[in-house]
Amino acid sequence: MEAALFFLAAIGALAGAVGVVALRNPFYGVLALIVHLFSLALLFLLLEAAFVAAAQVVVYAGAVMVLYAFVVAYVGGEMEPELDPIPGQRFLAPLLGAAIFVELSIAVLGSSLTALGTHGPDAHAGFGDPAGIGKLLLERFLLPFEASSILLLLAAVGAVVLAARRDPTEGAAGGSSKHSSEAPAERFEDPPAAPTPVGGAS
Repeated sequence: MEAALFFLAAIGALAGAVGVVALRNPFYGVLALIVHLFSLALLFLLLEAAFVAAAQVVVYAGAVMVLYAFVVAYVGGEMEPELDPIPGQRFLAPLLGAAIFVELSIAVLGSSLTALGTHGPDAHAGFGDPAGIGKLLLERFLLPFEASSILLLLAAVGAVVLAARRDPTEGAAGGSSKHSSEAPAERFEDPPAAPTPVGGAS
């Protein structure tokens, strides 16, 4: 059962990662990233890292992905242009990808696979569980934890301020506002007053 869950999560993680890179629509890319993060959470559960799996779902696949979805919906999920933004990108990208793959393969084959037959590190009972991590965050690392919270709060306030400064006439009404600004001025002038009779009212 664990082997089936492992292969299922591994396939989901790889498929989601490939979808993030290959899909041109940003909204579909966000959905592929959500699949990737949920698959990683399942892998963490198989490693008995319950806190990391919960943080992966709640923080990354939950809050961060909702933020990404709102950004894509706000900016617009337009397709990427067919032309390369960087000259020669279609030739350089496979070369760099192949170089990174070779480097990771050497690292995995040279060090990681040698630990498969060993017992692994000795850890006491309860190591890495939510209670132990919460105790460390709220006692030993309280100051860095609160500093990161303040930093995230400042980032959220800055995003709200920048969004409030945006001109409301921009966006979908950009084309119509251009034509309306070029309208003749006579359209907004007051109509001429009616002429008064010479002999007065009879």
